[in-house]
Amino acid sequence: MKIAFKMKLKPGFKEEYQKRHAALWPELRDLLKANGISDYSIFLDEETHILFAVQQQSGASSQDLGNTEIVQKWWAYMADIMETNADLSPVSIPLPQVFHMD
Repeated sequence: MKIAFKMKLKPGFKEEYQKRHAALWPELRDLLKANGISDYSIFLDEETHILFAVQQQSGASSQDLGNTEIVQKWWAYMADIMETNADLSPVSIPLPQVFHMD
């Protein structure tokens, strides 16, 4: 199943966001893959600072792994450049699919 969601980057942090994701922690990558998450892409609307994420999943969404220590560390690491909830998880809004073309 493919899912999409949006988050928000704080203005002026595009390069830092890209830098941190280019060096994604191997243990986080392994956790995502072990939970059936693949083909994961994040796009940025530079006018609104909205991050648009799409991922293929055969198990839990990446947004469902917040009870793991590594995800909580990643959230804390990213909290200074993104809009977050009180637990430091990114404010994440699921997006319903309204069209798909094979």
